[in-house]
Amino acid sequence: MYMVESKGGAIACMLLALFFLGTWPAVLTLLERKGRLPQHIFMDYTITNFLAAVILAFTFGEIGRDTTKQPNFVTQLTQENWPSVLFAMAGGVLLSLGNLSTQYAWAYIGLPVTEVITASITVVIGTTVNYFLDDKINKAEILFPGVVCFLVAVGFASLLHEANATDNEAKITDSQAKLTDLPSKSEEGAGPNGSQGAEDTNSITEIKDVEDGTSAEAPDFGTAEYLIELESTRSIKVQGKSTVIGLVIALVAGIFLSLFSPAFNLASNDQWHTLPEGVPHLTVYTAMFYFSLSSFVIAIALNVSFLYRPVLGLPDSSMKNYLTDWNGRSWALLAGFLSGFGNGLQFIGGQAAGYAAADAVQALPLVSTIWGIVLFGEYRKSSRRTYMYLSGMLIMFTIAVALLMASAGVRKTDNLTEGYRSYIEPYGSVNSNTTLNSS
Repeated sequence: MYMVESKGGAIACMLLALFFLGTWPAVLTLLERKGRLPQHIFMDYTITNFLAAVILAFTFGEIGRDTTKQPNFVTQLTQENWPSVLFAMAGGVLLSLGNLSTQYAWAYIGLPVTEVITASITVVIGTTVNYFLDDKINKAEILFPGVVCFLVAVGFASLLHEANATDNEAKITDSQAKLTDLPSKSEEGAGPNGSQGAEDTNSITEIKDVEDGTSAEAPDFGTAEYLIELESTRSIKVQGKSTVIGLVIALVAGIFLSLFSPAFNLASNDQWHTLPEGVPHLTVYTAMFYFSLSSFVIAIALNVSFLYRPVLGLPDSSMKNYLTDWNGRSWALLAGFLSGFGNGLQFIGGQAAGYAAADAVQALPLVSTIWGIVLFGEYRKSSRRTYMYLSGMLIMFTIAVALLMASAGVRKTDNLTEGYRSYIEPYGSVNSNTTLNSS
């Protein structure tokens, strides 16, 4: 079984996880905005998310020889480790519920704000719990100022959401005013040949075409025409609905997501001593297998139910419609792989340097915000106030991530070293200062 033990290796895993975990939400958001039903999207995503865990288990989880203290993945499947398995499966259920909730929140309050709210709640609760579960191996004087910075980022995110909603409402109101004013102006300013009226009539037609989704040219990001066209194509209709719904969904999702990492920590390190004596802890790969299995089961069950009993005003669907819907399926499958491997890298890094430090991957809003601006035109043509709040949010978030990574410690690997020695002692001695990377 391959293990990362150095602080540098753990940070590298966290950075790669940050990119993966910040990218997959943007992919799913893009598909929803193009009109694919979220039930179809999430079912595709869930399949490859579980497949990623299986791939990691049968590759990195099977590298090297079995030892008494650190058995490989297949060996652990038959051991009496059910208390830890249940913790891992509970974490998977929490993650699945959190991810499923965020997909609906994205439509109401946007990708960047949703990710900041959920990630910050995750850090405030999850990081604190993980710090104590890991026997305080992370530097508290660095870790908790980082948590405070996350809280400040939440404040900026709330202000950003309010300012952006006001900007969008003003854009749409101005656009509707043009529809009302232009006919009267055309009547007043029409010349003998009616040229002025024809010109204004063309303008009206263009705006109406945008509302009907039939405009020949794609409107610019951030314009009222873009917002109207987006509403006409996306699967979750949100225009005219209270964004409080999105904020509530994001808060609930944040609570779910804040608890999955501590549950995984308990599964892989057994801090509460629930395993029978002599039974080794679950390895990261075994814990992730059970974690992803439960996530897969709950996600499939809920989304099959949502096909026939949709929420938030979505249209009905069916298994037949899902199976024949290939629009964007490859992207949804890619998102599942990104999420699955991202979670794996987060857990590998957390096992080496502490799960509190590994919560630095919750900086995924930094990545998601960039994708949101590039792919969806978030915050384009907004007010100066909106840009000020956006800058404050990103700056505080960056500081928070730097502090969390700087707090990384090194987990004791006595069990791993002992298991490795039990295997090689018949063949020679071991230098106690040697770093062991596999068993």
